[in-house]
Amino acid sequence: MSATETEAPPIAGLGPAMATVESPAPARRTLGVGSPKSKTRRRAWYRWVSPLVLLVIWQLTHVFKLIDPNKLPPPSMVVTTAYNLAVHPIPAFGSLQAALLASVERFAMGFAAGGAIAVLLALSAGLSRIGDAAIDPLAQMIRMLPLFGLVPVFIVWFGIGQLPKVILVGLAAAVPLYLNLYAGIRSIDGRLYELGRVLGLTRKERLLNIVLPGAMPQALVGLRQSLGTAWLALVVAEQVNASTGLGAMIDQAENFLRNDVIFVALAVYTLLGLLTDAIVRAIERRAMAWRTDLVAA
Repeated sequence: MSATETEAPPIAGLGPAMATVESPAPARRTLGVGSPKSKTRRRAWYRWVSPLVLLVIWQLTHVFKLIDPNKLPPPSMVVTTAYNLAVHPIPAFGSLQAALLASVERFAMGFAAGGAIAVLLALSAGLSRIGDAAIDPLAQMIRMLPLFGLVPVFIVWFGIGQLPKVILVGLAAAVPLYLNLYAGIRSIDGRLYELGRVLGLTRKERLLNIVLPGAMPQALVGLRQSLGTAWLALVVAEQVNASTGLGAMIDQAENFLRNDVIFVALAVYTLLGLLTDAIVRAIERRAMAWRTDLVAA
């Protein structure tokens, strides 16, 4: 009898061979394979490699005097200018904090309004034939309009205050979110709706348990796209008769030929965009945790 076998007490009607059972084999350890969380952390660090390489190359253009710093200020100069704008505001440009708060306020107002309208329209068009016939053609028409060509129209309609800037940001956020959420709803397998009816689910239960989970992947893609287009629209909107905000700082810096200030504002826009995108990616990892096994290591 081997070391892994134990002798069971005799059982009536069973031979000695049937009375022998094997003890479970010891669990094997898999060496050299990290946990999913450690892999996720490593992949997160990998995403910083290319930006850091780009910054190093950019700084080297200044070290070796390859490019005029007045045309392309190096990262060290951009950081110094950002510090000066934050700690010792320049009267012509104002403080970096005030400009940042004004831009974030416009973005939040526009994105909240545009995102809410996009979700309502997508649900109405995606779940109803009448809504589809009434809403989707208009949405497709708006999608074809040149967004930044509407700036002078908005100025004529709404003046040069805060409202046209918020509307432009909201429109830029609404279009990609609507298109992706609408496509996600329409791509849900019709047999799932039929299963919900067979199970006796109410309309609200079908929405929460079938529609929203089924459209979630496409909706998150649309959310990331809408965040990017909304920040882009804000850059343009704030350069049109704005007295505060990062766009107004860019406009003033252009008049004074201060490319370093322009790059500070652009860098802040970029960091804000990356921050909002990272938030959506974190939401996606939690909401779509069932897809982590499909992601290549």
